[in-house]
Amino acid sequence: MPRQSLSRNAREQLTPLELDIMNVVWEIGPAPVVAVQARLAERRGLAYTTVQTMLNILWRKGKLKRTLVDRAYHYRPAVTRKKAMGSAVRDLVQRAFGGSAEALVMNLVETRQLSPESLRRLQALAEGEDASDD
Repeated sequence: MPRQSLSRNAREQLTPLELDIMNVVWEIGPAPVVAVQARLAERRGLAYTTVQTMLNILWRKGKLKRTLVDRAYHYRPAVTRKKAMGSAVRDLVQRAFGGSAEALVMNLVETRQLSPESLRRLQALAEGEDASDD
């Protein structure tokens, strides 16, 4: 079945439910619908058909790949967690902070959502130092 055409933004961004599902697939690797549903049941009570529909949407968005195994599709990530998070942050910066990453960071500092340790690591990173040793 051919993939339906989705707008670029619709393909790029993940809804909260899509992100929950991607987190499961990133954690457990290639899996059929029933395995994804079972893992999601720990967080959300979703019907099998709902999970199946969402997996198909993620496949159409190009976020998942699927392989037919014994009459059931097994889904696996087509994008890394890092790439998906980078896209989400870029979208947030554009929509909420007018394209200013500095405004995002300042907001995190002003609302005290960064610990002093995180601020030190961020400072070291900004200065070009290896912040992973802290």
